Amino acid sequence: MTEPRPATLSFTDPDRAADHVEQLYDASIARLRDALRRFVAGEDLGGHVRACYPFVRVHTDTVARADSRLAYGFVAGPGTYETTLTRPDLFADYYREQFRLLLRNHGVALEVGLSTQPIPVHFSFAEHDHIEGSLSAERRMRMRDVFDLPDLGAMDDGIANGTHEIDLGEPQPLALFTAPRVDYSLHRLRHYTGTAPEHFQNFVLFTNYQFYIDEFIKLGHQIMASAPDGGENDAYCAFVEPGNVVTRRVGEAAEAGDALGAPPPRLPQMPAYHLLRRDRTGITMVNIGVGPANAKTITDHIAVLRPHAWIMLGHCAGLRNTQNLGDYVLAHGYVREDHVLDEDLPLWVPIPPLAEVQLALEGAVEDVTQLEGYELKRIMRTGTVASTDNRNWELLPQRTPERRFSQSRAVALDMESATIAANGFRFRVPYGTLLCVSDKPLHGELKLPGMANHFYRERVEQHLRIGIRAIERLRQQDLDHLHSRKLRSFAEVAFQ
Repeated sequence: MTEPRPATLSFTDPDRAADHVEQLYDASIARLRDALRRFVAGEDLGGHVRACYPFVRVHTDTVARADSRLAYGFVAGPGTYETTLTRPDLFADYYREQFRLLLRNHGVALEVGLSTQPIPVHFSFAEHDHIEGSLSAERRMRMRDVFDLPDLGAMDDGIANGTHEIDLGEPQPLALFTAPRVDYSLHRLRHYTGTAPEHFQNFVLFTNYQFYIDEFIKLGHQIMASAPDGGENDAYCAFVEPGNVVTRRVGEAAEAGDALGAPPPRLPQMPAYHLLRRDRTGITMVNIGVGPANAKTITDHIAVLRPHAWIMLGHCAGLRNTQNLGDYVLAHGYVREDHVLDEDLPLWVPIPPLAEVQLALEGAVEDVTQLEGYELKRIMRTGTVASTDNRNWELLPQRTPERRFSQSRAVALDMESATIAANGFRFRVPYGTLLCVSDKPLHGELKLPGMANHFYRERVEQHLRIGIRAIERLRQQDLDHLHSRKLRSFAEVAFQ
């Protein structure tokens, strides 16, 4: 019971191409949802039900292309390039922009059709569908015979990692992620963050402490309770918390689906909060907790949304005697002792600083603290940040970690920053790190309750304002220039 396969069509207009992708996808999803409803009702569907993802393809016979200073928007050379597509409701603007650039740079038509890649039935559920919950164990087992289930073989990161092998006659990849890989991550985002992918914004802040989230929640509600006044915050229209709880700005009407949100009985593993702008250039903030495993997990999934930048704001151990508690560290290099990415991104791969993000962060510190030049050095160092997967590295014998950190010229140590930066490099997402010194273990300044409480009161609010100000600076730039060519490989995919 495979759906009838419509003819592949050619387009020279990006909007019409994107509209056709949406039509194909919507028809496939409607077919799956209808079949699933009938299956749940006990109907015998008479065989296997299959619906497939749409695809877009481009073919060029020449290396020539229109002049472009972008890091993306063109294929690497002559050949056929293709990718499957999903969720046009979520990615419509993104797809249109990628299509527009391909048409402009190569002057050849885009082909849009229906692929042979099945859509797993799990990825066809609407946001609030829980159809499978009413099935008996026997009926759930029967689903395997009737519907396509997720196939991990179609979801690996070989394209992003540069290890994807192309069989003879197979099209080359057009995007970093296939449609099943995107859908998989969209479902994981719901699970880990407690919010729908639709709410994620194109600028992301990560933190390893709830104190920052508390400040972000307070700021979000303050903005929602205030009328626009001609300032930077005017474009924010809603604030979303776990459980998809939506607070609209004063004067804004409620929208469809707002009433379905409800605070969860307990917070998810890595709760996300979203300060929304209608053009999706608002701010998402995620508390990733402690450790590189969480840092890798969440960035693996947020990467499919193709954000403009992500920045780590968190606490660190200061490694230099000249540092004081509350000082800032702007990372320009990383020692990767987190180990979670060793199989995906070899340790010999350097993780370079990105000038656009570095300048935005330094400028934001100046804006918020009103210090500049030589005076700024009193409270901020630029240097190497080491990230480890061993929270108790101080207890290792022979002081070998201390020696390595000294040799690397590290000025700060944490457990997440190198992972977030390395996954930004791996997934071509601009990244940056601004940490705040909360203890100095090498110099006997450990976190004590009273000292910590004073530190948090003094610094967390300022540190968060700096991170938000950095995003404001990045937003004011030409966003096309933010996606650095440093992040692109030899034979790079065309999609941003």
